[in-house]
Amino acid sequence: MSRVGKYPVEVPAGVTLALAGDVLTAKGKLGELTLKLTDKVETKIEGNKVMVTPISQEAAARMMWGTTRANIANMVKGVSVGYSKTLEITGTGYRAAVQGKNLVVNLGFSHDIVYEIPTGIKITCERPTAIKVEGVDKSRVGQVCAELRGYRPPEPYKGKGVKFEGEAIRRKEGKKK
Repeated sequence: MSRVGKYPVEVPAGVTLALAGDVLTAKGKLGELTLKLTDKVETKIEGNKVMVTPISQEAAARMMWGTTRANIANMVKGVSVGYSKTLEITGTGYRAAVQGKNLVVNLGFSHDIVYEIPTGIKITCERPTAIKVEGVDKSRVGQVCAELRGYRPPEPYKGKGVKFEGEAIRRKEGKKK
């Protein structure tokens, strides 16, 4: 039995949910998100709560039960509060800056990396070594952060590279004489 799926999703004031066929739409002060629902679960909106129940007891339906409930909860939180992640850049000469609709990152390569900021995502650089990624869709915010981190993941010897704020890097000892 799903431990996540059995709890209802609380809908805060200022967020409206609409169920049209198999598409759930959430509108809030920060924007609008849609989710295509699977036919393995049943979704009901009752007042300010959303209930998700599996259609049958087969494994696929039970798996989608918790997943669908979590996706709905992420949508509701995204349109009401939003999501943000912060990346830290460590290394001599490594820096980032927002120029128009692009993020220009210098990570020690022979050229600067120009990352086009996707629609629905807001990127700010408070300092040259900190990148803050904000948006309403949790998966898109995480994907953008993963792409930026992928240009230069932190290495274990000096810790240079792009890492998440608060991420612990396992350090290795260098070679000995």
